[in-house]
Amino acid sequence: MNSIFSKKQLVILSFILVAAIIRLFPHMPNVTPITAMALFSGVYFTNKKFAFIVPLLAMLIADMFLGLYAISIFVYLAFILVGYIGIKSKKISISTILLSSVSFFIITNFGVWLLGYPKTMDGLIECYTLAIPFFRNSIIGDFFFAGIMYFGFEFISKKYLKTI
Repeated sequence: MNSIFSKKQLVILSFILVAAIIRLFPHMPNVTPITAMALFSGVYFTNKKFAFIVPLLAMLIADMFLGLYAISIFVYLAFILVGYIGIKSKKISISTILLSSVSFFIITNFGVWLLGYPKTMDGLIECYTLAIPFFRNSIIGDFFFAGIMYFGFEFISKKYLKTI
């Protein structure tokens, strides 16, 4: 394992695994670390294949306990896009967190609309309107967990990894 992952990459992997485990604990609806986990992975994993593979595997393992649903494919697609946002931006900031949150909201609720609402403009508007309270919770979770992951990693990097 040491040949595949450097010390820094192992710390990143640990952050991802902790975030995946946190998903399993009771929480307010949509206040989870998944968007932050995808953004964090895209920003910090040196090997960009791992930026997608590791968090997707962590999600899949957690979903084995939580259950897979028809909407899961849209969650995973949004998760991949958020990882890509992290790779391209190369940083975690207010704007990348907000862009990630909005992207996740649009993709996953489009899936909800496709799977459970009339395929009309009214159905689409109703779907997104009813999702607004969950979006508020998602933003709270995204900013909270992205902050914890970012500042936690920066602290560990400076103190123990000496990479910054």
